[in-house]
Amino acid sequence: MNELINFHEYINNNSSNISIVHFSFNFILTIIFCYFTSILYIRYGNSISNREDFSRNFILIGSTTMLIITIVKSSLALSLGLVGALSIIRFRTAIKEPEELSYLFLIISIGLGFGANQGKIVVLSFFLLSILIFIISKSSLKSLKNENLLLNISSTKQKEDTLDEIIMILKEFCFSVNLRRLDEDKGSIDTSFSINVNDESSISKIKNKIFEIDNSASVQFLDNKDIY
Repeated sequence: MNELINFHEYINNNSSNISIVHFSFNFILTIIFCYFTSILYIRYGNSISNREDFSRNFILIGSTTMLIITIVKSSLALSLGLVGALSIIRFRTAIKEPEELSYLFLIISIGLGFGANQGKIVVLSFFLLSILIFIISKSSLKSLKNENLLLNISSTKQKEDTLDEIIMILKEFCFSVNLRRLDEDKGSIDTSFSINVNDESSISKIKNKIFEIDNSASVQFLDNKDIY
């Protein structure tokens, strides 16, 4: 019984009031840094998906994370309650590209840092990571300069060797082939490739070969420069 009383007193003693001034300051900084992260993602990201639409979630995710950490850190009871809540909630959002997950972790880290009053660490880390993102994006751009087209293929007649057949066709008519995305579902497959075709006639040849595999397939060629 005494142990239960002591534990209850420990929880109450570890609760603290939240400073409205500090919270407001950290909240504003969280929004600012999440906004700059969205600019970095739009400008230097290599994701094929619509980066502007995806980056609109950054401010909401970062500020929500900062709010949760600020509230939870003020009370041990609340932190224990958060653990129980997370054991019930299931997050099943599909992340189609690793780069999207990387930026989400960065946004969550910004919210965690400012929520824990570690602003100096967040600012320094953001500055260093921004430089790293810039360097990586430049090196990725150089490696993709030789791939002048983006090819999207959607097929509803999925077989075990569908992907292998598509890659063999592309290698026949392209100098270089780089698989950028692969989404497989029951009875369907969606792929995206960065390619460098041998000549303009290769485009129609690739399309015809794909239609031989699946005459109802969707084939889309895009200028790779638009991605950047």
